[in-house]
Amino acid sequence: MRQAMCGAVMVSLALAAGAGQAGESELAQAGRGGGYAVEDRMNGLEQQITTLTGQVEELQLRLQALTAKFEKFATDMEFRMNQGGGPGGPGGPPPQMGGRQPAGPPGGGSLAPPGSGGGNPQAGNSSGNAQADYDGAFQMLQHSDFAGAEQAFRAFVARYPKHELAGNAQYWLGESFYARKDYQNAAVAFADGYKNYPKSPKGPDTLLKLGMSLSALNKNPDACAVYDRLNKDYPKATEFVKRRVAEERRKSKCA
Repeated sequence: MRQAMCGAVMVSLALAAGAGQAGESELAQAGRGGGYAVEDRMNGLEQQITTLTGQVEELQLRLQALTAKFEKFATDMEFRMNQGGGPGGPGGPPPQMGGRQPAGPPGGGSLAPPGSGGGNPQAGNSSGNAQADYDGAFQMLQHSDFAGAEQAFRAFVARYPKHELAGNAQYWLGESFYARKDYQNAAVAFADGYKNYPKSPKGPDTLLKLGMSLSALNKNPDACAVYDRLNKDYPKATEFVKRRVAEERRKSKCA
């Protein structure tokens, strides 16, 4: 009887041990299966991150393109703003030059290129009339003849250094370089404009573009110093200039 009981106990222990091993095997298999699932999920997340990164880079490229277009638009608008030196503004050529309306589509689109009937005078020629010479140089700038405008405005400043339009001409000389991304010569021209014609109607614009030229040359500390000088010397600058200064200060990470 005692032997029978001992045998039954041994059989029960053996069965229990077998069941325990089977359970461990199932858990191990389940663990391996779970590991595969986690790995698959990680791979999926990596693919999503790669896709999102590509989308972000594409958006950054689009933003850069839009920024470039906006900067070009802002530059074009400066040619048309009624701030001493713009068409129809103080110190600027009248809207009609020589009885001709400057060519251009309705709504302020870009003007016709040189040779399209605009009647631009040669840069080296002088009419003997300061206003006419200034108007001719400005018309070149409007037609995007930046090299011709450079020569014409340089000649104007040399020929009429004391004229009331000399400061404006010096500013537009700087613009002829800036429009071609020649920031080094632009900075020199704008610096000369501030030095020689600080009371010109274009004085605030001159310092603004000097700062922007320096920033484009990766000289942000110098650009920030110029913006500080602008705010100090021209507290009554137009709201347009003040907004641009604030924007450029942020771009240059000024204190």
